[in-house]
Amino acid sequence: MKKLLYVLLLISFSGLAQENSKSLQYVKTITTEGLKDKLSIIASDALEGRMTGTRGQKMAAAFIAFHFQQLGLKGPVNGNYLQQFPLYEASRKQNNLYIENKKLEETDSYFYMGNKGTNGMISAPLVFAGKGSSEEIGQIDVKEKAVLVMLDNMKRETFQTVRTILKELKEKGAVTVLFAPQTTAEEFKEMRGMITGASLRLEKESKEWFEIFFVMPQLTEKLMGTSTKKLNEAMEKKELKKIKSSRISWLNEFEIKEVMTENVLGYLEGTDKKDELVIVTAHFDHIGKQEHGPDGVNNGADDDGSGTVSVMQIAEAFAQAKREGNGPRRSMLFMTVTGEEEGLFGSEYYVTHPVFPLTSTVVDLNIDMIGRTDPGHSQDKNYVYVIGSDKLSSKLHELSENTNSTYSKLALDYTYNDQNHPEMLYYRSDHWNFAKNNVPIIFYFDGIHEDYHKPSDEVGKIEFDILAKRAQLIFHTAWEIANREERIVPDAPKK
Repeated sequence: MKKLLYVLLLISFSGLAQENSKSLQYVKTITTEGLKDKLSIIASDALEGRMTGTRGQKMAAAFIAFHFQQLGLKGPVNGNYLQQFPLYEASRKQNNLYIENKKLEETDSYFYMGNKGTNGMISAPLVFAGKGSSEEIGQIDVKEKAVLVMLDNMKRETFQTVRTILKELKEKGAVTVLFAPQTTAEEFKEMRGMITGASLRLEKESKEWFEIFFVMPQLTEKLMGTSTKKLNEAMEKKELKKIKSSRISWLNEFEIKEVMTENVLGYLEGTDKKDELVIVTAHFDHIGKQEHGPDGVNNGADDDGSGTVSVMQIAEAFAQAKREGNGPRRSMLFMTVTGEEEGLFGSEYYVTHPVFPLTSTVVDLNIDMIGRTDPGHSQDKNYVYVIGSDKLSSKLHELSENTNSTYSKLALDYTYNDQNHPEMLYYRSDHWNFAKNNVPIIFYFDGIHEDYHKPSDEVGKIEFDILAKRAQLIFHTAWEIANREERIVPDAPKK
């Protein structure tokens, strides 16, 4: 009996060792040179920042599709590598604010967030809700009124506060909100450019938008017809009702046109478990060109050129394994998606028009920025942020940890894994569209650095040694998922 047990254990460990050996064999395909060669094309000025629907984005799509074809991957969209679909561009004709029927001419001191027209002028009383706390909102009647809320700043984390305030005000019947952040003209202009630049949407007829304006601090006195000092006093004394309401009007007009774009898909069929699918994703779009400045191209080398070329290199490793008779048991889909910067549109389109059933999809490993080191890890870049691995499947989290311990030995940082973290990263990249459809996910990320969404996010700043190491970890993880006996399944309730 003991001898039989020993033989069985020996066979089991022998099989595991062989799989480990194969994984170590093919991970060598993922090299710094290969990553750099591809990224030098994806993040070049010639691709003009890869904004969704533009020539540069389509050039990138063609380059990725050609790579998949050269690897021998199949085009799974009726024999094609491109999953094309329309988006709708809402070009602004006018977005205007009026106080007591007088148009505000200082267009640099306010902007509208959204892409829905008003179908004519809308008018409502404007009331003051302090900084938008539940206590302050409770002091005033906001039903069928516009509401002015003061914010401490205009940083990224401010938008979690904005969402919370909007939710409560909408539930109480407010018709629009004007947010007045304490900020500089430069910061306000930068944020205005980022928000008003996002003009695409997935539906021709836009979903219900809650009207939102951002206004500079100096406009608050004109809007409310009183001094900032009196507004602050009303907040301190909890006497917001004493601030007399004014009346504002607003008019938003848009011209809608269709813009075609595309995801790029490369399919590798598995062996005995080929009906189950492992997906590896990254978005290949970026934010395009700047209007001003000597370097006008937002190259997006890290965001998300680093993820795009990682998907391409991981696909290359799996394709070589299959050519040599060591292909994965489960099928693989390597997918670079479009429209992430505009609203996760490419991944949303895929999950609503899946080429392969979502019920057969085992996991999505999503890569969005893994080529840099953030300020918090300046002393040791041997890390990667891991987000979402434990949200739907404890087995996936366990596999992720064990794979890293066996192969890469990176520090897995879970700082951003909290769904309530101010940056809300669990909801901000393409894995989210899979997660909300109950497909287990892992999101790999390097952190937020000073070149995020700036022309300075260039190839010369990518740290290719750590990029390769992170891509290799993702390959090992995909290999383990694709070849294990039992399928990774959700064991946590979908929230």
